[in-house]
Amino acid sequence: MARIVRILLLTGLIVAVFISARAQAATDDIVVLEIEGTINPVVAEYIQNGIEKAEEADAMACVIQMDTPGGLDTAMRDIVQAILNADIPVIVYVSPSGARAASAGTYITLAGHVAAMAPSTAIGAATPVSLGSGGEAEISDEMQRKIINDAVAYIIGLAENHGRNAEWAEDAVRKGVSASEQEALELGVIEIIASNLDDLVSQLDGWEVTMLDESVVTLHTEGASIKFIKMTLVQDFLHTIADPNIAFILLSLATLGIFIEITNPGLIFPGVVGAICGILAFYSLGQLPVNWAGVLLIVLAFGLFVGEVLTSTFGLFTAGGVVALVLGALILIPGGSPVFEPVNPWLIAVVTICIAGLFAFVINRIIRAHRRQASTGREELVGKKAVAKTVLDPEGIVFFKGERWNATSESGRVEPKEEVIITRVDSLNLWVTKKE
Repeated sequence: MARIVRILLLTGLIVAVFISARAQAATDDIVVLEIEGTINPVVAEYIQNGIEKAEEADAMACVIQMDTPGGLDTAMRDIVQAILNADIPVIVYVSPSGARAASAGTYITLAGHVAAMAPSTAIGAATPVSLGSGGEAEISDEMQRKIINDAVAYIIGLAENHGRNAEWAEDAVRKGVSASEQEALELGVIEIIASNLDDLVSQLDGWEVTMLDESVVTLHTEGASIKFIKMTLVQDFLHTIADPNIAFILLSLATLGIFIEITNPGLIFPGVVGAICGILAFYSLGQLPVNWAGVLLIVLAFGLFVGEVLTSTFGLFTAGGVVALVLGALILIPGGSPVFEPVNPWLIAVVTICIAGLFAFVINRIIRAHRRQASTGREELVGKKAVAKTVLDPEGIVFFKGERWNATSESGRVEPKEEVIITRVDSLNLWVTKKE
């Protein structure tokens, strides 16, 4: 009996140590994820993976430090879903000073279990912007009302879920209102104003967080270590190229590389580079609210450039290509979005000038080739130099480009190794004269 008691006590001790270790592990780290720039699928994947890693590491909490003008609705909803379904508290922190949580950033902030802002930051302006290929003009009033109503219902649900100001959240969507960090705190939109990450961690100590399953978690952040999880190299690269200017450059390089390969078969390198740039360009465009008419105009432009080389219109196709390229670049990204800026006009000008200069050179070569007198077959030999292999008196053998030809001299005897000029070709016989 005593042995059984000892075994039970030992088992209890082991279980207690294990639970204590787990509890201690859950209070060791605060994982920090960083959002800077527009919200897109790459950012959504990064946040989802980051929260999962924080959960696997038994982190006490996860902080999303954010500065964003907004982004794509689908990516924003993926991030919100990851926050709401997290097994650990997720704190959304609008930081550093001067940062903002506009548009999609407002929804993400309101989804956090704790919402915090740094001094001199802003939140709001969450009205959905129509980012389709044609801009807002193509969306009916009825459809726009449906989009607004859906966004209002969504943001109110997020605000009420954490006891925040649902009325202000609705105004952020319907009226596009914004608030500073002090206003947001007074209005009950956020809970904390923290000057930096250390200040935030200090203020979170003892904070009680209600999770999705109604369980309450008390944060003990004193002495907690902060662990940053960065984007992977691939995620960072894909996030970087999801930019209108880079997308335009990649699309231009893709079409230019393919054009060079078509006009100079066998070079391989330009074709490979063009194909890679093309794939990256379409990936980048897939992360943006693209006007596909702009993409088609850019592709048409390079089609016209190829047509110039193949048909020699002496600049007509090139002029049309330049116009199509400029128009395509200008409308590539709809201008109604405050999140995604159109392609930089200076970039359009530089790319257009470079391409126009290249094709001006090509056209110049084509024109010079057309002006040059055509000569084909044996007539091309007339006027060229040859070297006497044997004595020409008047007949003999000459060397021309490494080949032996029968030749007849029209200017008397020619000694071996003496240079002659071909005057005419008669079947397989060359008529030559001495070089003066």
